[in-house]
Amino acid sequence: MKKYSFILLSFVFISVFSSCNDEFMQRDPIDDMADGTFFVKEADLPLYLDGLYRYYIYGHGIGGTNNTSHDKGFLAVKAGSQIIFGDAFSDNAVYAGTSPDTKLQGTYDAPNTASKNFDNPWNWKKLRKVNYFLNHYKEVGDPELLKGYAAEAYFFKAWDYYIKLLALGEVPWIDKELDTESEEMYGPRTPRKEIVENILECLDFAIANLDDNENSCGRINKDMAGFLKARFCLFEGTFRKYHKLGLEYDDLFRQSRDAAKAIIDKGKYELYRNPAVKDSYWQLFVQKGAPEAENNNETILARVYDGVKLGNDNPRYWGFNNHTRYCMGATTAMLEDYLCEDGKPVYTGGSPGNYEKNPLFKGYDGMWEELDNRDPRLRQTVCKPGEYASIFDYANGTYGLEQTGIIYPMVTYATGGGSPVKMYNSTVTGYRFIKHWMPDKANWEANPNGVQTAHMFRYGELLLIYAEAKAELNELTNEDLAITVNKLRERAGYDFSKYPNARLTLSNIPDDPRLDAIYAEKLDYSVSPVLREIRRERRVEMMMEGMRYEDLIRWKAGKLFTVPARGMKMTEEKIALYDNRIDKVNPATGIKETAVPKIQIGNDVIVDNERFIIPYPMSPTIINGVHPWNDKRYYYPIPLNELLLNPNLTQNPGWKDINR
Repeated sequence: MKKYSFILLSFVFISVFSSCNDEFMQRDPIDDMADGTFFVKEADLPLYLDGLYRYYIYGHGIGGTNNTSHDKGFLAVKAGSQIIFGDAFSDNAVYAGTSPDTKLQGTYDAPNTASKNFDNPWNWKKLRKVNYFLNHYKEVGDPELLKGYAAEAYFFKAWDYYIKLLALGEVPWIDKELDTESEEMYGPRTPRKEIVENILECLDFAIANLDDNENSCGRINKDMAGFLKARFCLFEGTFRKYHKLGLEYDDLFRQSRDAAKAIIDKGKYELYRNPAVKDSYWQLFVQKGAPEAENNNETILARVYDGVKLGNDNPRYWGFNNHTRYCMGATTAMLEDYLCEDGKPVYTGGSPGNYEKNPLFKGYDGMWEELDNRDPRLRQTVCKPGEYASIFDYANGTYGLEQTGIIYPMVTYATGGGSPVKMYNSTVTGYRFIKHWMPDKANWEANPNGVQTAHMFRYGELLLIYAEAKAELNELTNEDLAITVNKLRERAGYDFSKYPNARLTLSNIPDDPRLDAIYAEKLDYSVSPVLREIRRERRVEMMMEGMRYEDLIRWKAGKLFTVPARGMKMTEEKIALYDNRIDKVNPATGIKETAVPKIQIGNDVIVDNERFIIPYPMSPTIINGVHPWNDKRYYYPIPLNELLLNPNLTQNPGWKDINR
């Protein structure tokens, strides 16, 4: 009998998952053993389930590993958290280096064999664990009394198939823990409609039978399952609609709407606000420990770390090592999606090549002044020199403008180490991301025992899911906008008393000739102004949380990759700044300014004819920051060896196939 490579009959792991209610996670979980020898009492069931959490509630990773692949199949960079570095594979960010990953360059092709990583979507080890549990949990008692345990497993099964559907499309639906004699190993793809129905059955069972507790980082609960249903139904509804699959989608929008509204109506969650500061949005992502301990009622599902039994190295790889090895930079195309503080876009009229600027938008000719007067989330996501990362001195651990002065970002394509003057503040584009960045020397040095909390499901996203589902159903009201988009803007720091039109209403939707022109050129369908604004809000609010690529896939918007990804404009003023000045005092401000070694145009950075930095200048396929796109990338390929082993499988369209 042929050996089927997605089956692993035995495998061992150590679970180090921890939580704010982590007593159940501190035990050593036991992997599935031979049939009939493991589940002998009810206490075995939660012990077994403990071992599944590390694979699905991935958070910022575990311990000291910097080689991360995303479970959606698109990321394979040496980095830390897949939540953060997921956006490296989108139009939100540029990763270090003169050439990108082969998937971004358009040179990736079907692999011969599947990766053995658990994060690989064509990996069935996790699912076999889930199926083993579901096929044997009833052996220890009354199934009615054990439904809560089964509900956890069904939650994980739904999540597993959600990712497979996103990355690979139709795959075989498997309900058994298979062995080499199982004929199901050689089955065809299950039709998409059937897969979706099965996923929803799993989620509905989970919602009906999970506990309704308020613990965001304990065992899977009812709200976590409801959130996953809301997210999945929106994904599948939009995918069916915009990819024109000929399958019904409005009912999925209704299910997404209803799942989100059920959680909203509980009144249990609210956007995190710290009344003592103006940057609650930024502070949310640098929390340590249990969300509840931080008075954070926004997080629905988190992974927390105690730094002893469980830690992560995200502070190191996103902070300490964000010099030249793991740095990313924001692009001007991303920045331009952020509104100005009056709720209007950076360009309010005109046409391509002749846009009319919003008077609040200062343009690109100054010293990072394009970040001024904008949606407050912009400067809580991208650092303007003199804020956050630009005022942190790692050597002595001081943080503040008076103590440290301004440390200007290093601008480089380099991917190796750097001297101390280069370290901790580098970027490819001149726009330094600071969302998730912690000015905490002790936490950096704790690697691999960092304690930065990973927020995986949060109420802010749920509000966006609800607003988008309602808009897709043509049901969106001003009341809906008031509790969703406008709540998010209010938390971000918009001043509605100064700019009342910054509130989004159905009668107050701003014109955006730039974004409308991009949509008209890149998409094969039209987008209503209100849906355009909800998509903008989602991009802004969810920046650097690993969701952008999924959004582009479900919206059939892959051609947005071809919008030029440029860095900052290298004006004469900026070039003069990078002139080997070290620890000089600005006579006008009295503030110490530290600049990195001189940037040579044409050597250290390459610029276009308008003097904007060009990313990936050595790539043979990315010209002037324009990433290639091929519609085959809406799915990833099936590994060729799997097609050989199972003649009933077919390759995804456009990818390398085998000769049958």
